[in-house]
Amino acid sequence: MEGRFLGLVIGTMLPEDCFATGEILLGVVFLRPRPLRLCLMELLKVLQTLLTLKESRGSIKLKNVFEVVADDLQTLNQNLRSIVGAENPVLMSAADQIFGAGGKRMRPALVFLVSRATAEIVGLKELTMKHRRLAEIIEMIHTASLIHDDVLDESNMRRGKETIHKLYGTRVAVLAGDFMFAQSSWYLANLENIEVIKLISQVIKDFASGEIKQASSLFDCAVELEEYLIKSYYKTASLIAASTKGAAIFSGVESSVAEQMYEYGKNLGLSFQIVDDILDFTQSAEQLGKPTGSDLEKGNLTAPVIFALEKEPKLREIIESEFCETDSLNEAVELVKKCGGIERAQELAKGKADLAIQNLNCLPRGAFRSALEEMVLYNLERIE
Repeated sequence: MEGRFLGLVIGTMLPEDCFATGEILLGVVFLRPRPLRLCLMELLKVLQTLLTLKESRGSIKLKNVFEVVADDLQTLNQNLRSIVGAENPVLMSAADQIFGAGGKRMRPALVFLVSRATAEIVGLKELTMKHRRLAEIIEMIHTASLIHDDVLDESNMRRGKETIHKLYGTRVAVLAGDFMFAQSSWYLANLENIEVIKLISQVIKDFASGEIKQASSLFDCAVELEEYLIKSYYKTASLIAASTKGAAIFSGVESSVAEQMYEYGKNLGLSFQIVDDILDFTQSAEQLGKPTGSDLEKGNLTAPVIFALEKEPKLREIIESEFCETDSLNEAVELVKKCGGIERAQELAKGKADLAIQNLNCLPRGAFRSALEEMVLYNLERIE
């Protein structure tokens, strides 16, 4: 392919329209660049937009971001338990534990925000049943993935409560997750929209692909940033991207708008995952609800580690030894911080956030677009 390869960090830091031709796949950019002066001018405009939004709104609370769809979320909360079904008392008990565990409901909130923002474009006065059902399906899929994640990670606590596999055993937890995947698939099929069915079905496949990629690269210091971003897309961003695009499709907007909503969800999802991976090094065990550096201890090498490995050979030795020596994990965490891994990961997260803000340019100005912008800024505030 003509042109040059721009590394992921650079590719995410520049607006996509800085390039005349080429294609972008998960942030890997194969392009013929326009003059650098124009690219930098456009990048400065994006950064100025982020700074202006930040200064005008101050500290952001998630509850306030979701206030404009609070009624939609309340209805969703009421419906979730009944959607799981009452055939099995154990499943109902598990559902109470899952849906009563204080989740943020970020994904269904994004569905409602995009639904209402895109509905304004076509003059739709109220959300359809399909919009609402999509939000419920998305939360069920997300919850099912968390149940399985807790089994794979052998986690005993989530959001301050005991996990399903801790309470009921691994067998019930796996079956509960499977049941919720199956139930969500049934409701998805009943939406009778082949484009959305394909979109959401791909997410479930992506979950499995992400877990396999992670399991096959534990303690592998040769892992590259591209691989990390692809895995992060599979495990986190894929569902958010499908959620936001599906919402736009049900509003009946043009395909170009729906695609921008997909890109918004993808970039926001990647930025969220990168921030989560930064917090694994910067927050205390009390804040995280798990030991600092727990992902690294399990051999899961995230963006801060990948960046630090470029500068510190000793870090590679410690990781490849799988932390066999006393206090070697703490030493590795300190090396990641010392070698600038945190700062470079922050820039990567901000680059994805820049792109997410740009993706919203197709939406009309108003409360719903503002909330979608604030969602991006809220995420970045977590690392300030």
